[in-house]
Amino acid sequence: MTIIKGTKWTSTTAMLLAATLAFAGCSGNSNAPAAQNGGATGSPAPTTSTAPSDGAASSQDTLIVARGGDSAALDPAIVTDGESTKVTEQIFEGLLSYKPGTTEVQPALAESYEVSDDGLTYTFKLRQGVKFHDGTDFNADAVVFNFNRWSDPNSPNKYEGDSFYYYDSMFGPEGSRVIKEVKAIDPATVQFTLNKPQAPFLQNIAMPSFGIASPKAVEEKKDKFKSEPVGTGPFVFKEWKRSESITVEKNPNYWQSGLPKLARVIITVIPDNSARLTALQNGEIDLMEGVNPDDLGTLESNAELQRIERPSFNVGYVGFNLKKKPFDDPKVRVALSHAVNKEGIISAFYAGLAEAAVNPMPPSTLGWNADVKDYPYDLEKAKQLLADAGYPNGLPEEMVFYAMPVARPYMPDGKKVAEAIQADFAKIGVKTRIESPEWATYLDDAKDGEKDDLFMLGWNGDNGDPDNFLFTLLHKDTIGSNNYSFYSNEEVNKLLSEGQAETDPAKREELYKQAQVLIKQDAPWIPLVHSTPLLAGKANLKGYVPSPTGGEPYSEVYFE
Repeated sequence: MTIIKGTKWTSTTAMLLAATLAFAGCSGNSNAPAAQNGGATGSPAPTTSTAPSDGAASSQDTLIVARGGDSAALDPAIVTDGESTKVTEQIFEGLLSYKPGTTEVQPALAESYEVSDDGLTYTFKLRQGVKFHDGTDFNADAVVFNFNRWSDPNSPNKYEGDSFYYYDSMFGPEGSRVIKEVKAIDPATVQFTLNKPQAPFLQNIAMPSFGIASPKAVEEKKDKFKSEPVGTGPFVFKEWKRSESITVEKNPNYWQSGLPKLARVIITVIPDNSARLTALQNGEIDLMEGVNPDDLGTLESNAELQRIERPSFNVGYVGFNLKKKPFDDPKVRVALSHAVNKEGIISAFYAGLAEAAVNPMPPSTLGWNADVKDYPYDLEKAKQLLADAGYPNGLPEEMVFYAMPVARPYMPDGKKVAEAIQADFAKIGVKTRIESPEWATYLDDAKDGEKDDLFMLGWNGDNGDPDNFLFTLLHKDTIGSNNYSFYSNEEVNKLLSEGQAETDPAKREELYKQAQVLIKQDAPWIPLVHSTPLLAGKANLKGYVPSPTGGEPYSEVYFE
């Protein structure tokens, strides 16, 4: 039995990374990621092996990964869910990426970068000779095209129903953009000019949401691009069978020598966690997301399988829809916060592989406030607070409670957890009706806020920075994207905006600590857990390094 653990993400690491952004005139590492040797460079072959770097051969060149739900779309710029980015990370690359198992920035399509003394100008030197999967050139003009597409709400390359959620979340909505201009200095140099400093700018640029797409493909495919993606990544999109599987194949012209080590990857959908484990035991799949903690004993007793732990950098929560009464009243929200037995949920559904959440971000994050105290599980207190809010007999109407239909790293079984919370709420006179539409509809409904009264969601940190939790999920500017609760507190908004612009780590930390005090008082969420997500794979699966962000490219994976 092999156990793979990801690199631990610590607050010390976060502070060091934040501190690097405070230095004027800093330069990125100009060294490309280490080239991997030994991989075949031709077109994918059905049966020939792809040799790992140590020369050991394998007859298996196809990786089959199983997950709980399908992707919503395959254009990384328009999605916010992990099921979509798991696939887009195989197809697209950004200017920067994260070192395996961490959120430490490293070069990708950009070989190096320089930052001006005032923190307002970032100049990236691009990798030359890189081709998009359609054979067109990656260059500075392509970078400019992508960033202009994302920033322009009236872009001719933005299609009906699409929004560039992450761009607006990370770089501000129209009228208050962080990025002022992106221009091509020459084919291998692109320059970003900012309206104001942004401490996590490099961390943000490295996010999978900002993978560079082929301008030609975007313009020619139009709305079909979201289901026929074209990037520069290690794998080329081949086929999408909706609600069944997505197939990608080796990019024979990939710029990193010897990668990828596989000929193809098939990402399948098996909704039930235990059914996925059965498929793994039967040899039908090679790697699975979302191991049920209840199935841990079965996994560990099988010598042909390995347990894999993803670094814990997440939060699972129940959110209140502040557009709806009575959840526009913080007294009601605090009352229900006292009614949830978090430790009971962890014991029943996480096999101890989680800790109760107090704040909207995990304790390992820069600025986490240890002085904020949680609302303890206290049904009598909850009843009293409801009475104080004008509901002595509980809420008069049944509330619609959206429960996640797919397993997520922070929520291995959303429906069962929702049922436990439903039972707790019933004890204080709050009746709920659980609904679980399919994943893409679930996310659309939550963004719209018209059908749900409260909902279950969560977040894997994208880039290691507290801004990616607090600003992204709870600032007014992200209502309509990732702020599903429609929460806005002007003092909190001010603190989070200041934290985003402040480059001094100590000052940033204090701003975020103040914000967490106010957020706890307002209780737009019931933070439930920070989990250690479990995966499982065949014992001979090698080269797989799980990321704290919840997804990673499979370019280094091979079979021994």
